[in-house]
Amino acid sequence: TDLLRTTLIVVALILIAVYRSPVLWIIPLFCSVIALSIAGGVVYLLAKEEILSLDGQSQGILSVLVIGAATDYALLLIARYREELHHYDSRVTAMIAAWKGVVEPIAASGLTVVSGLLVLGLSDLASVRSLGPVAAIGVIAAQLVMLTLLPAIMVLAGRWVFWPKRPNHDDLDENLSGFWSKLAGLVGRRPRQTWIITGVFLVIAMAFATQLKSSGLAQTDAFTGNPDSVVGLEKLSEHFPAGSGDPTIVIGPEADKDALILALSAAPGVVDVKQTTTPFIPGGPEPTPVVVDGLVQIELTLDKPADSVDAQGYVTAIRQAAKGASETAVVGGSTAVNFDIQQTNLRDRNIIIPTALLVIGIILALLLRSLFAPILLIITTVISFGATLGISHLVFTHLFGFPGTDGSFILFTFVFLVALGIDYNIFLMTRVREEAIKLGTRPGILKGLTVTGGVITSAGVVLAATFAVLGTLPLVFLAELGFAVAFGVLLDTIIVRSLLVPALGYDLGAKIWWPSKLGKSEGPLVDSSKVLTS
Repeated sequence: TDLLRTTLIVVALILIAVYRSPVLWIIPLFCSVIALSIAGGVVYLLAKEEILSLDGQSQGILSVLVIGAATDYALLLIARYREELHHYDSRVTAMIAAWKGVVEPIAASGLTVVSGLLVLGLSDLASVRSLGPVAAIGVIAAQLVMLTLLPAIMVLAGRWVFWPKRPNHDDLDENLSGFWSKLAGLVGRRPRQTWIITGVFLVIAMAFATQLKSSGLAQTDAFTGNPDSVVGLEKLSEHFPAGSGDPTIVIGPEADKDALILALSAAPGVVDVKQTTTPFIPGGPEPTPVVVDGLVQIELTLDKPADSVDAQGYVTAIRQAAKGASETAVVGGSTAVNFDIQQTNLRDRNIIIPTALLVIGIILALLLRSLFAPILLIITTVISFGATLGISHLVFTHLFGFPGTDGSFILFTFVFLVALGIDYNIFLMTRVREEAIKLGTRPGILKGLTVTGGVITSAGVVLAATFAVLGTLPLVFLAELGFAVAFGVLLDTIIVRSLLVPALGYDLGAKIWWPSKLGKSEGPLVDSSKVLTS
């Protein structure tokens, strides 16, 4: 509840600043809440029927994601509607033109995000798999509401909701002047210098990503504060072996007990080895070794806390020692579980990241009717992702003082940044393609950047702010995820989408549309003043 309330307050303040209207901000925020309510209801019903699993992490991310994505779509639609109101006297006609202009990028954006999220279903971890469909439902709900309810409300409300800057039917385009027009002019005058400078900056930031510690967090490091449980565990470690409260467990045949104890005693990090016995009861019989179905349980006390990354480093050697003494012996306990989770995170990362890039690339190719442009967009987005990890390492280490990141941090950051970050390139490039058909590729790039600059930047600020709210929760993982996604989204909107992509596209010219018809000529595709498709 606190997370949702904070998110809504932050978004409301940003919308008031963006629209400078005492009324207009209420409409997209109201529609965002409706979208979240629909998504929450669908997720509840599916979870109740045990069709999907739900945890606190997924619930928190759902509310942030839906409010952020829905507001982004609303900003895009309202900005295009405002633009069309200058060209049409009828509000209905203006909304139809605006809806036609944004439905394709919004649909493609939603499809990209949903596809990226559903790829999480390839994970071997239930907590990761559950997030995919939950978040996907949220994005679909945001799309549906912003393409149906929002247009209806805006048309019914009339032009007065834009007060004090009411758009009149004067056939003017207010977006063709101001800051974004000047920035587009800079890109047009010095495209190569622009993309080289921004590219070098991103690559330098990306270099620090190699130092990011993503081997997991100990439970004592998982909180941004210092709760009593952490203090107690630290005090326990001062007077007893660090792993005494949570031993590593080895199960093996009774016949191999002595060989197991001997081999495990020599394993690195092991300070005590004992067979599990019956409980000691004062005045009762002496404890006896426990044997169940011919199996014994051996408890290993480690010299590091059981939940620490250092303790996980012993697991491989302990398993090798156990297998050397008994082929059927298995090693478990919380340390081994944490080690296996970390290994699974690495496996998921290696499978999900390339799969998501492939899926997103296919969607972009279909949307832009090009093979070269999607490759260009994906490369720039991946570089932006790497730069975000590099800056995150510097901030986490030198500003926040975090010892590292959760094992799933890189995967979650990738999915949200690439799936959401590619949105802004979709919003830009679909408008660029629309203008390139009428004006030619290079003028189309400058016109597309000029008219979409303000709204896409506003959308990026909204989404960044909603994810930054995760930092208010007392968990290091969510604080790190919130910062990384917020910073990455701003990096995408301010640097990548505003400078790097337009400058690269302008420098390359019509080649970015290869192999479509639009890529064969720098000029517009026009026949008797009628726009053709390519």
